[in-house]
This record gives sequence, C-alpha cells and structure tokens, in this order.
Amino acid sequence: MTVTRTGPCATAAGAGSACAASVRSSIRAALAACAAAGVLALAGCATAPSGPLSSVHVAPYSEALELRGVMSANFTRDGNKESVTGNFEWRQSAARTDITLSSQLGQTIAVISVTPEAATLNDGKNPPRRAADINQLSREALGWTLPVAGLRDWLQGHATGADGKPFAASPAVNTVKTRDGWQLSYVAWQEGSMPPKPKRIDLERRTGETIDDISIRISIRPE
Repeated sequence: MTVTRTGPCATAAGAGSACAASVRSSIRAALAACAAAGVLALAGCATAPSGPLSSVHVAPYSEALELRGVMSANFTRDGNKESVTGNFEWRQSAARTDITLSSQLGQTIAVISVTPEAATLNDGKNPPRRAADINQLSREALGWTLPVAGLRDWLQGHATGADGKPFAASPAVNTVKTRDGWQLSYVAWQEGSMPPKPKRIDLERRTGETIDDISIRISIRPE
C-alpha cells in the first residue's frame, strides 16, 4: 500500500502517524458533536407492514447517482466502542465517486474522492491524504471502514451475494450477505416510489478484528 503525503505530514519520522491521528481526531470530534447534540437523529425508522410486502425489485443499476442523507457508524477500535453520526452527500459517475461529510449546520467535515487510480480525503484543516485504497484511507482518517466500492451498488438496492450471484432488493426480499462479508438489510423504502427505492439501509460486518467490527446505518432523504 502506497500512501502519498504532502506538507508537514511527511517532514519527520513518525509525523505521518501523528498527522493521521490529527485528521481522524478532528473529523470524529466534529461528527461526535453532532451526534451528542441530538440534531442528526436518523429518519426512516422501520414500521410494521400493513399488508403483504411487495416483491417488485429495485430499478436496474445506474452508474450515475446523486443522494443525500444521514450516516451513523458504530465500531470498536482499540477495545473501545465508538460511534459517529453526520450528514452525507453522495455523487457517483462511471469514473469516480465523491462523498461529502458535513455537520447538521452545513459545515463541511471531510470531502472524499475515489477514482480507479487513488482515493483522496481532505478535511480542510490538514494536508490532503491520498492512498491507493479507500478502505485503508478511511480507516486511518475516520477510524472506521467506509466501503465505497460496495456502496455504489448497495445504495441502489444491488449487491453481489456470498454465493457470487447478483442480488436486487425488494420489500419482500430485503436482506443479503455480500461476498466480502457485509450483511445488508433494507429496512425502509421511500414512500410512493415505484420501482421501490431504499430509504434506510443497515450494514454490518463482524470479522473478529476490532477495526472491522462495524455497523453502519444509512438514511436516504427523498429526492
């Protein structure tokens, strides 16, 4: 894994880890403050169905997608249970994915860009961090894994199952375990959408490795 650093983060031995800690601390502190204030409570709580669940599948996968909503992550790191909550904006095309994490008041906390060549994270306070792998970069900067490659599919209700077969969610068939070990649950759907569009998605991965024991809840705002 090659990580390219610029500015003061690369000036002395050990400075890289100190910079990573600084980036991670500032981002997580901002997100934790939002959660503590109670202003980013997730929408889309599950309710009991009033009749048979629809078996209509989500629309076909699209390379182009723009979404916004709220994301909450609970994870274990260095033996400590931690949680963060924040707003997100998601934009993807065939060539790249851009994610903006922000506070409820609109303050940008981190901007993440992912292309086939590299992933970059900029928090506006420290030099941009760049790595070949978004999983490693997000662990270093955020403290938890943000599965961007999977989310390109999952946010639309698509996945590749543990058996290698393609999965398309419906209200009636709303759970799947992916081939890379994530358990997905499509808990709620956008009201009146047809084909159905996800409203709340719960993700969980339990590997026994502390940094990868994580659950993520995503609430997508109506378009």
